[in-house]
Amino acid sequence: MADSSNGAKNIDLVNRSITSVWHPCTQMKHHEQFPLVALTRGDGVWLIDADGSRYLDAVSSWWVNLFGHANPRINAALIDQLGKLEHAMLAGFTHEPVVELSERLGKLTGLGHAFYGSDGASAVEIALKMSFHFWRNTGKPRKQKFVSLEGSYHGETLGALAVTDVAIFRDAYGPLLNNNLSAPFPAAPSNKNKTQALAGVLGQCCPECTVDASDRLEKLFAERHDEIAAFIVEPLVQGAAGMRMYHPAYLQQARALCTRYNIHFIADEIMTGFGRTGTMFACEQANITPDLICLSKGITGGYLPLSCVLTTDEIYAAFYDDDSTRGFLHSHSYTGSALACRAALATLDIFASDNIIAKNHAKADRWLALITPIIEHPQVKNFRQCGMIFAFDVETKAPTFAREFFARSLKRGALLRPIGTTVYFMPPYILEDDAFGWLVKQTLDVIDEMENNGLL
Repeated sequence: MADSSNGAKNIDLVNRSITSVWHPCTQMKHHEQFPLVALTRGDGVWLIDADGSRYLDAVSSWWVNLFGHANPRINAALIDQLGKLEHAMLAGFTHEPVVELSERLGKLTGLGHAFYGSDGASAVEIALKMSFHFWRNTGKPRKQKFVSLEGSYHGETLGALAVTDVAIFRDAYGPLLNNNLSAPFPAAPSNKNKTQALAGVLGQCCPECTVDASDRLEKLFAERHDEIAAFIVEPLVQGAAGMRMYHPAYLQQARALCTRYNIHFIADEIMTGFGRTGTMFACEQANITPDLICLSKGITGGYLPLSCVLTTDEIYAAFYDDDSTRGFLHSHSYTGSALACRAALATLDIFASDNIIAKNHAKADRWLALITPIIEHPQVKNFRQCGMIFAFDVETKAPTFAREFFARSLKRGALLRPIGTTVYFMPPYILEDDAFGWLVKQTLDVIDEMENNGLL
């Protein structure tokens, strides 16, 4: 029997939140129909509310959690760091966690001179400003525009939003944004049949599908390269656009074009990095090195806000001068937080000691077999998978599908947050096969329930 005092505590916390907190990416009025959930703790893949109800975190708390909530190894590292140094400004000072993390990220990415921020949008802002300022410092001040893909999402601060192409985020702020350029997405066929999906053709376009998009990108570069500073891309998977996936060949083609036309290649690996696509970084699958790479989300295992941009020696050297105005005069108060860097180091330790990438490959193969009933469901189309990301579209015309699906999943103990009509699984890597099978069943039950109630 549930403790009534816990229920009262839950209601009180929800009411206090509604009156004091403006929640992100939310139309607050919707909480009149879809109440908040007041969480009190986390345990591995589970989040637990004030009533004791448990929710499987199938979206890794907005794609950040890699090794579960309250992970004992990350906890221990943070407790140790708390007794030494929690934070100090990085201007004029340094400390062991930020130096070691920068060295290790440099070895992993092939880039260097890590510059830190606090979140993904901050990293994108840093990369855009670095590229813009590089061209100014090297005598090409006309190179001020940025190219991004149709459907791209790079964040919601103004610079990041200016290279984002998701209408619900961008349109209201259009007058504030720089007029940048858009390139075609290398689209896969919109609805591969289920036999193809089961045979392993999982939503990525083929290499030939990328040719038209790369040809059109080349045309844009050829015509306007003298005013283009950089091309920014989410490698392999566009997250907020609905987990749209494309072939690594496009990245190879785009990298070659950027080199040919003297344009920076910025890899936004904020979501795709740290193993999500099956390799440590998605760019590895195209065997390319970007000029700048943006990292965040999983970098601390989901513990603390941290982002990072690493770049080439050439870009760094363009700022190295006696003249202060040629320096990169960008800062955040919590740049290189010692605690956040220590959490990131503990996360990298788990990757190394537990052979996570190889284990994830085997796990993804097993999960693909477990998800077959979803692929075969008559309301499901366009199933796709890339590494530890599984996504599919539900055939529906209901404008409230995403909210209804989210609420009905929560009632079954599954945290699933659709993007439009796209349902996706991106759980922490520690999820076991039986729990993934349970997640598949809850998802199928929600689809069937909504169909039976005329909500599709």
